[in-house]
Order: sequence, then structure tokens, then C-alpha cells
Amino acid sequence: MSEIERFGVSLDKRLLQKFDKRNKKMGYTNRSEAIRDLIRDCLIRSKQWVRDDVRVVATLTLVYDHHKKALPEQLNNIQHEHKNLVVSSMHVHLDHDNCLEVVVLRGIGKDVKALAHTLIAQKGVKHGKAIMTTEGKDVW
Repeated sequence: MSEIERFGVSLDKRLLQKFDKRNKKMGYTNRSEAIRDLIRDCLIRSKQWVRDDVRVVATLTLVYDHHKKALPEQLNNIQHEHKNLVVSSMHVHLDHDNCLEVVVLRGIGKDVKALAHTLIAQKGVKHGKAIMTTEGKDVW
């Protein structure tokens, strides 16, 4: 790591107590590491989500009714059509009616976003969420 620079932060006491409680739950041993992670996350999100021309990786989580006519096949076909972006997928049977699918995507941000939106928008998908992150380069 490069040079360490110390700085002070003023926070409302109640906010700091909530932050400390959160950090303890998450296993942080000090505030500095928690703040570093928050800053990294903020910088990655602003770089990866705002600019559509950078490479990203993403996990796309879909919950859907597998009884919805042709939906599982439709989701599979869309993924095959975008094999250059789809790295892997995992299918889980949640109960008699519902399935969960997790799809790992990798590529240029605008393409990954477009594919994620296409899959989420399919009729019968009850909930979908894409989490985009960095490939790990330029992470401080």
C-alpha cells in the first residue's frame, strides 16, 4: 500500500455508535478498515456504474415462477445468445413454485447492464437484482 495519511472525521455520536455496531457485526477490528472499504465501494460504484465503457463483473439474482409458461427456457435462451457476457449460472429450486437463478456476467458495463435488465424484465420474473463490481484492477 502507498503512504498512509491520517485525517479526522466529525460525526454525530449516535451515527458513530451505529457505525461501530455495524462494524462489530461485520467483523471489522477497527474503524479505519471499515472506512477504507466504504470509500473503495463508493469509488468502484461511481467508476463502474457511471461509465458504461469500463469492464465489470456482476452477479444477477433472479427469482421467478418456474410454472410460468416457457420462462425457464426463455431465460436460458437469452443467456445463450449472450454467451460472451455469461460466465456461469446456478439454478436453485426454492419451493414447488419458485426458483432462484444466479448468473455471473462479465464485460463492458453497458452490455452487462443491458443484459441484466433484459433478464429481469422477462414476464414471470418476480424479483431481479444486479450487483456490479470491479474486475479488481485499479482497486486501491
